[in-house]
Amino acid sequence: VFTFNTVEIKVQPSVKVKNGAPMSIVCHADISKSTDFQLKHNFTIFKDGKLVFMTVSDKRDAQYEISMARSSDTGEYECTVEAGGKTKSSNSLHVWVTGMTKPILTAEKKEVLEGEVVKLRCELPEEVPPLHFFFRKIKMNSTPKEKHVFEPYRNFSVVEFSVEEGDNILQFDCFGKRNVKLEFESSVHSNKTLVTVREPFIKPTLNAKPSSNITEGDRIQFECSTVVARMRGIEIILQKNRTILNSVRDERLLKYSAVATLEDSGEYLCKVEQGRASKTTKLNVVVSELFPKPILAASMSKLDENKELTLNCNISVFRKANFSILRKNSNGDIWLTNSRNLTMRVNVNDTGSYICKAEVKGIVKESKPVRINVYAPVSKPTLSVVSGLPEVVLGKPLRLICHSVMGTPPITFTFYKGNEVKKRVTNDTYATFLDENIRQNDKRGYKCDARNNHSSGMKTSNILNITVIVPIRNASLGSIPYGEVEDGSETAFLCSVKEGSWPIHFRIFRKTDHEVLVFEKSENANSIVWHKKTMNRQDTGTYYCMASNKANVDVKSHPITISVILAAWQKGVIAAFVLIPIAGAVTLTLWWFLCKKKKAKGPSMEMSGSALATNLTSEKLTRQHNDGDYYSGSGYIEDSENHMKSTDESKGPDLESAEVEYTEVEVSTLDPHR
Repeated sequence: VFTFNTVEIKVQPSVKVKNGAPMSIVCHADISKSTDFQLKHNFTIFKDGKLVFMTVSDKRDAQYEISMARSSDTGEYECTVEAGGKTKSSNSLHVWVTGMTKPILTAEKKEVLEGEVVKLRCELPEEVPPLHFFFRKIKMNSTPKEKHVFEPYRNFSVVEFSVEEGDNILQFDCFGKRNVKLEFESSVHSNKTLVTVREPFIKPTLNAKPSSNITEGDRIQFECSTVVARMRGIEIILQKNRTILNSVRDERLLKYSAVATLEDSGEYLCKVEQGRASKTTKLNVVVSELFPKPILAASMSKLDENKELTLNCNISVFRKANFSILRKNSNGDIWLTNSRNLTMRVNVNDTGSYICKAEVKGIVKESKPVRINVYAPVSKPTLSVVSGLPEVVLGKPLRLICHSVMGTPPITFTFYKGNEVKKRVTNDTYATFLDENIRQNDKRGYKCDARNNHSSGMKTSNILNITVIVPIRNASLGSIPYGEVEDGSETAFLCSVKEGSWPIHFRIFRKTDHEVLVFEKSENANSIVWHKKTMNRQDTGTYYCMASNKANVDVKSHPITISVILAAWQKGVIAAFVLIPIAGAVTLTLWWFLCKKKKAKGPSMEMSGSALATNLTSEKLTRQHNDGDYYSGSGYIEDSENHMKSTDESKGPDLESAEVEYTEVEVSTLDPHR
């Protein structure tokens, strides 16, 4: 029986080993046995999870020897021991091989032309990516130029450096870096590689003939040349202030000539280009002034139309020149004369800018422009309200416009309210004024005047009087009679307002299911009366009036209710038509009863009389209830008794002597719901 106690791994001489030094990875198995017997041990060593060493031994130790440690041997090491079907692993151990191998730098060419590129390859042998490569271009008396490349999957890198003008002898080197446990470790620099640069062409030569110091009017010629090794693709360019004056291709010489002017003074640049190579040469040229710019003088800069204007063109300390006077125009200057002097009578169309030109030896110079303004007098201005009518609603602003049909701008307009100046405006042909302080009883009129630079002075408008419209306030409606009106009678409606400017437009509406305009009229008064001659049942409803004036604000009164009822004579006619048929029916009933009683005898007559009396009483009560206010029950009874009395008298003495009998009749109480 045996058991693993521990499996240990260690490195000799230490966990940090210098690059190139020997190191050993030792694996030790601590095993306990029940008896002393032979046991084979299978030792396996892993680096970063990959198998690097394996051996079988009956000893409890195994050693992995590395004669020359390299940075690639840096990593996490672990040992596993297997024996008798049992396996045990050690903890991991980090080994750091310090120092990187020296990089190797190679150049594709040892000799290049200006404008070409140098291709470099830097390699870190025995190093494992990812790696960082740094390339340097070293030029004498200048700071090295550096390029950085990260290579995640290979141990070499390639870059290109361009060869610029002035590069003669160049040196290049490189070095590498790697990241170990979040720390950067750098290699030593590689060998320096030397690259020789040849010029494809020499720096160009730029000359000016006859000289770089000349006088305007003289002809100047520029020549730019170079010496080139290979003519193909060569280009020469002449520039001034970034403007290309001339260029040639596949030639060694460029020429350019022009008549010199003051504007030709400055720095000229000749540039020769071939592929990526470029060389430049500069030349400064000074052009002396032949004669100064002419000066144009005017007798007046502001004058009235039909006045005389004199223009004179001069050159100081120089008189022999060809002169011309022109007026500036957007479509081209307008020629006026080929003389140094010009006199003319002007009108408003002559307003503008004038110049003169002088020419000597083909050099033409132009004077500064002179502005001439010709003024026509302003016409009498007109003052009006922008909205049209000379009126304003109280509380609203008033906007006025003052306009002059004639007159050369700018025109200064002045607004007055009464004699008080309210505003001054300078404009072309009109100006506006806003008065926000309108009062009801303000009687001051408005006016405006206009003036420009014409000598005639200002013109004043007519006085404008403004009507102030007071809005309607507090409308009310009343009627006589008020409330209930008899059918067919006359009713007067009175609609009035507390205040408001005349004329006032009154409207009266009746509202039932819908609104109906029943009356309207405009009056120069604060109230109006409408006489409705004949009222009928259709005139029942709610009435209100609405008043408005030029303020365009409708003011509505509180409503009143009018009920049209029956007149007294109409009630009498209705009562008559209802009562007369009823009285006739009662009379016929009584006559029939008396006739029947005359024929009847004994108890039967008494029974009939009792029944008749009962029916009559019930009928009287029923009719009295159903006929309502249109007739009276007591009148009906009185008429029946009179009728019976006259009947009895006509019967003579037999009926008078007849014995009268009485019976009790039970009268039921009227149902109040019927």
